[in-house]
Amino acid sequence: QVQLVESGGGLVQAGGSLRLSCAASGGTFSRLAMGWFRQAPGKEREFVAAVNRNSEITRYVDSVKGRFTISRDNAKNTVYLQMNSLKPEDTAVYYCAATLGVWATTLGPEYDYWGQGTQVTVSS
Repeated sequence: QVQLVESGGGLVQAGGSLRLSCAASGGTFSRLAMGWFRQAPGKEREFVAAVNRNSEITRYVDSVKGRFTISRDNAKNTVYLQMNSLKPEDTAVYYCAATLGVWATTLGPEYDYWGQGTQVTVSS
C-alpha cells in the first residue's frame, strides 16, 4: 500500500510562486507514474500535471503550461510541482496521485493512490 503525503501549500499573492512536494512511502516509487490534480470549491477535480516513471514524459493541463513544472526525484521518493506566476484561479486543494500504470495519464480513475491534499490560495 502506497502512502502519499503532500506539503508546501499556503497563501500567496498573485504572481508569486509555491513548490508542492509529495513524499511517497510503502511502495517502489520508481515503478509509479505520478500526477497532480486540484479541486476548487464547487468544481470537479481537475488534472494538473503528470510525469512518467523515469521523467521522460510530462503532461500538463493547458491552463498551467509555461507556469507549472512537475518533476520527481526517485532517490528521495518525492514528486514536486513548481508553480510560478500564480493566479487567483489556481486556488484549490492540490492532490498528489500515483499509478502503477506506465503512462503519465491525465485520467483520475486510472490513479491507484491519492494523498490527502494541500490547500493553495492565491490572493489578488
